[in-house]
Amino acid sequence: MDEPEHVVRLRQVLPAASDPERSAGMTAYMKDQFGFFGIKADERRRLQREAWSGLDHPTPGELEGILRALWTGPEREYQYAACDLLRSRAGVCPPAFLSVVEDLVLTDSWWDTVDTLAAHSAGRLVRDHGLGAEMDRWCESGEPWLERGALIHQLGWKADTDTDRLAHYCRAHAASTWFFHRKAIGWALREYAKTDPDWVRTFVDGMGAELSGLSRREATKYL
Repeated sequence: MDEPEHVVRLRQVLPAASDPERSAGMTAYMKDQFGFFGIKADERRRLQREAWSGLDHPTPGELEGILRALWTGPEREYQYAACDLLRSRAGVCPPAFLSVVEDLVLTDSWWDTVDTLAAHSAGRLVRDHGLGAEMDRWCESGEPWLERGALIHQLGWKADTDTDRLAHYCRAHAASTWFFHRKAIGWALREYAKTDPDWVRTFVDGMGAELSGLSRREATKYL
């Protein structure tokens, strides 16, 4: 089966822009979990724009094929490109596309892709289609990266934030010792504190010692 044209074109331009020295540093930063071309984000996005210039916007069905093909790329930049493309098209995707996002969250999982997928794509789908119950499932899934995704999916929602869910998700994982749970709790609360600092202050105070020091420090950074 032929690869989607979006993927073909990226495979033509990204390897040519590789930087071995920067690649080594990026690989080390990600604890040697992934390979990298060593392309800076702004340069990679410029190459993406040029590579995809003139192509029609993919339909949701085409988009899924492109994303899954990019996700198999051995260098992490392919997955970053997939995240960018999905972010730009999430607004035209149907509710069922959340299952595709979930698959990507659970594949080659680390904070760099999970956070982008959760905050910019899952969050958009949840907000557009009323899929809060799906985030409840993520929160209770026992899959740590889905749980982190649930915690941060409302980033940037400001006054539209569902504070009942935010509070419930934070309480559900407050006892976790996993760094990425604790950091996500603090991040979600810190972001909402920009909109309603009194609510965050009251919530943090009410949690008392149940909230880890890391979560508390992050949550109160702007208070």
